[in-house]
Amino acid sequence: MKLRLGILQTTTGIDPAAEAQALTTGIAALAGDGAQIVFTPEMSGLLDKDRRRAGGNVRSEAEDTVLAAVRNAARAHKVWVHLGSLALALEGDLLANRGFLIDPAGDIRARYDKIHLFDVTLAGGEAYRESAAYRPGEAAVVAATPWGPLGLTICYDVRFPALHRALAEAGAVMLAVPAAFTRPTGAAHWHVLLRARAIETGSFVIAAAQTGDHADGRATYGHSLVISPWGDVLLDMGEAPGRAILEIDLGEVAQARGRVPALAHARGFAAP
Repeated sequence: MKLRLGILQTTTGIDPAAEAQALTTGIAALAGDGAQIVFTPEMSGLLDKDRRRAGGNVRSEAEDTVLAAVRNAARAHKVWVHLGSLALALEGDLLANRGFLIDPAGDIRARYDKIHLFDVTLAGGEAYRESAAYRPGEAAVVAATPWGPLGLTICYDVRFPALHRALAEAGAVMLAVPAAFTRPTGAAHWHVLLRARAIETGSFVIAAAQTGDHADGRATYGHSLVISPWGDVLLDMGEAPGRAILEIDLGEVAQARGRVPALAHARGFAAP
């Protein structure tokens, strides 16, 4: 089965209203170019490491204007959308880093809260403490689409092979990895990790990414990728923001898994 993917690569800033407009414009353009499903990056509605300023822009899922705008765009243009993730307010002080699968009626078909949170201080002194602001998810999610099951992950999850294997074993033939990778870790690991997850699971990996210099001072790596089940890079969007269309053949999943049936050969073992 053939599927036309639309990918948005963005430089998200600190104004959700501006991001909602940019997303709806991008979704409209990709749908007009024939995309059947559009993928957006992690934190598509707001990317702001200033917690005080961001706090004035973060809303609950029911009140989030970016989510509402994307649902309306999906409905207006009759296209599926994987909204990579949004920062959403929860009860208490913590937030959720939550992704959504939205159907052409604008209905939410699946939600996924990022399980693995990125807490690190880089060599240059740049520090990230996601756990200080976000509550981790607790459940892996595989969502039904007309083309086959889609496994949902977000960014740092890519470093945990067991999650991706669990998604593939649950039926996923595509794995979404929306991200906002830093430039140093992106240059070192982004391509390698995504190709590994595709090869290990025999799945298409679709990774819409943030790119460029952001209004909050951070810099992200870009290079939104689509990887085949055999590990080939089918699309690399480089460092410029923009959009891309790519047709994939989901028959390649069965072919790859037939050539290397690693999912079927996995065995339990005693830990050392």
